[in-house]
Amino acid sequence: MGDTATAQSAPKENWKSVAARKKAAQTAAIPKEWIIELPEATRRNVTSVPKECGVLSAKELEITDLKDVDALLKKLASGEWSAVEVTTAYYKRAVVAHQVVNCLTEIYIDKALAWATELDKALAATGEPVGPLHGLPISLKDQICIEGLDTVMGYVAWVDRPAAKNAVLVDILLDAGAVPFVRTNVPQTLMWGETFNVVFGRTLNPHNRNLAAGGSSGGEGALLGMGGSPLGVGSDIGGSIRNPAAVNGLYGLRPSYDRIPYEGAVNSGQGQEAISSVLGPMTRHVSGLKAFTKAVLDAKPWTRDPYCVRKPWDEASYALAEHGRGEKLCFAIMWDDGIVRPLPPVRRALQRAKAALEAAGHTVVDWVPPVKHADFRPVVLSIFGAAAGEDVLETVQQSGEPALSTMDPSKPPKDRVDAPEGGKLVWKRDGRPDPVALSSYEFFNVCWKKRELQRLYLEGWMATKEKTGTGRPVDAIITPVGPYPAPPHGNHIHAFFTTWCNILDYPASVFPVTVVDPQLDLPEERTEFFGPEDEKVHALYSSADIFKDAPINLQLVGQRWEEEAVIGMTELVDAAMAAYK
Repeated sequence: MGDTATAQSAPKENWKSVAARKKAAQTAAIPKEWIIELPEATRRNVTSVPKECGVLSAKELEITDLKDVDALLKKLASGEWSAVEVTTAYYKRAVVAHQVVNCLTEIYIDKALAWATELDKALAATGEPVGPLHGLPISLKDQICIEGLDTVMGYVAWVDRPAAKNAVLVDILLDAGAVPFVRTNVPQTLMWGETFNVVFGRTLNPHNRNLAAGGSSGGEGALLGMGGSPLGVGSDIGGSIRNPAAVNGLYGLRPSYDRIPYEGAVNSGQGQEAISSVLGPMTRHVSGLKAFTKAVLDAKPWTRDPYCVRKPWDEASYALAEHGRGEKLCFAIMWDDGIVRPLPPVRRALQRAKAALEAAGHTVVDWVPPVKHADFRPVVLSIFGAAAGEDVLETVQQSGEPALSTMDPSKPPKDRVDAPEGGKLVWKRDGRPDPVALSSYEFFNVCWKKRELQRLYLEGWMATKEKTGTGRPVDAIITPVGPYPAPPHGNHIHAFFTTWCNILDYPASVFPVTVVDPQLDLPEERTEFFGPEDEKVHALYSSADIFKDAPINLQLVGQRWEEEAVIGMTELVDAAMAAYK
């Protein structure tokens, strides 16, 4: 009785102290011999630091420079490279990356190497790889639980709460022979297109550290952009795989709802299923999209996650059986979304994609959306804001930390946010209308509107059969991922080039096309705009040099549930881009 009373009367640890303690533990987990001399703070592009720092051997650089996931898996399966040496090489590179772009959360070297050691023992004993991902290091966004490790997800309140068991996806990856070896940084709540929280800090873009690394899978994007992982797993509810993959020059896949198991991962807005968050791969080589997706689906995830659809890997769909088997496809290009006109480097990427696809023998037409994309905005914002951020506020009040209202580094978070006397605290965000809690009836009506938009868009897509010349509707839509390259920190303005896919539940990939070229991508004069948001985006591009070295990706959108075809078409487009001179 006395012990209980003492525990209850003990002073609560200040949130700043908890955050500092967690960050210090992360730093302490880095071996001293892996600590590097940091480049000058003014250096923007740090992608070559792993080769310059002296931490990695020539062999380790060879291993981590091999982007092709299939080629890496063959070397691991044959025993040419051991799981331990590959995991060690990637761990070193990940830790080096972290020191210059702040991309990691959990560092657990001994645990990862123990998994890798068991894989090497099994291969030596049987002569057979453990599974399709034998020995492959895989990084995970900091919401995918690993037994015994915290899953902080940007909240001080979730420090010192180790997971009791693995997320279903982690168990599947381990069974497939993968080595989940690091966890990566996210913004508080996940509901941001940039990456900052008060526990681990801000993640930077390795191509240009003055720019954002994207979000909410920004740690994954920055790590992969530094070559610190061959393949990672992110999540996406509005673009959170595609945005960070794009601004870091990577490949990524947003699958349809419940195709990849989510069970056991943590999230914000749990129980909101009108627009579901999904897990998917991010990788430096297009081969990683198939390697990950096929391995997970071959494990029959619907036997472990009650929400997963019973839909095995479809090899015919991957071979584009319903898309002319990859011969003479018809792609549609969305040049803008009627809300914001993309900036010059993004438009150049679209033009390059069109030329490359036509040179490869495909047809390219303009996409005329059957629904105004501006009509998606009120539905999306109503669904995401239906609870007025009550789950966020409930969580931050446990620790006293602030609910972040901005990603702008010039506006540091307050010590805490208190409700006005007699009032109710509402989570407000820069550039967003104040959220309004919806009644059940109001929420039902919004969900019904979502269904109507899905119907209208499908009807419009199917009607393109009369215009393609293939006898089929448009095979896929090519769009910007965002209207800009990676924006300066605090300036992620427009997410609706990706979010429309989430509301319609269309699978979508992203693929690299080019980088900003200050000689080619000159600013332009404009006097007419779609609206204030368009004008604000235009104003970001006062000088191309601001965005120097920033990657430019595009998005490929397919029909619901055809992830395999989207992967197959992404490979086709990637090959066409590589062949185009």
